[in-house]
Amino acid sequence: MKFITLIQEKYPSFTKSEQKVANHILQIKEKTIYSTIEDIKKATSVGDATIIRFCQKLGFSGFADLKIEMAKEDFSKDRTTLEDKFYDETLNKLTDALKATRQLINEAELDRAIAAITKAKHLYVFGVGSSGNTSRNLENMFLRVGVHCNAVIDPHLQAQTASLLTPEDAVIGFSLSGRTKDTFDSLKIAKDYGATTIAITNFLSSPIAKLCDIVLQTAIEEFLEGGSLPGIISQLYICSVLVEGYERNNGIDTIPLREKALRSILNKSLG
Repeated sequence: MKFITLIQEKYPSFTKSEQKVANHILQIKEKTIYSTIEDIKKATSVGDATIIRFCQKLGFSGFADLKIEMAKEDFSKDRTTLEDKFYDETLNKLTDALKATRQLINEAELDRAIAAITKAKHLYVFGVGSSGNTSRNLENMFLRVGVHCNAVIDPHLQAQTASLLTPEDAVIGFSLSGRTKDTFDSLKIAKDYGATTIAITNFLSSPIAKLCDIVLQTAIEEFLEGGSLPGIISQLYICSVLVEGYERNNGIDTIPLREKALRSILNKSLG
């Protein structure tokens, strides 16, 4: 990768502290994209100023700028390796997303999530942006098995809703990065008021994962391509597993429910 070559070329010009940063980045390579400056500080025992000087010696304004350039390089590499049958490559990415997410399922955490949903007096789902769309999908999926939950995607309404929750309630929060501030803030309020908090996120070490009582892990790392279909598919797979698990654990016969739902919309069809 070009940024590795760049670091190696500039290495003699780094101070000892900056070399610690260089060594760490050379070790984790493209995973640097998903690290924060706090992660780098913790791993290298250097200060903010050292990291910024390191980035500037490489020609970047700061750590965020360095990560963006790394992501652009990684994205370009993936694009140039695509075969002519790009639709097959798209299918492979989606299949890989499902398989990778399956490998990350923690059955104990899944059981805890289903139990929390089962006993919740009120159930809410928080998410913004692309994760907000997934929140609405989960709301609809639960409705089909008789569970009334509410997806709240506006950050202000999330905060207001969270402030009214009690220990009898539960809230599910979506964030692929686990660092979405609005979602974190709302989940924090919900947790402070005693509600059970369930995170669906990529990173177990992320702020949202560390905050929540229960964590279900998705598998797609996004940076430059936020809201990509593989990331959404990974989230929706966990949604489907949650709903199916709830249905099975509670012995719910969904046929009557689905029939009622179907009959309620038949007269809305033309012809």
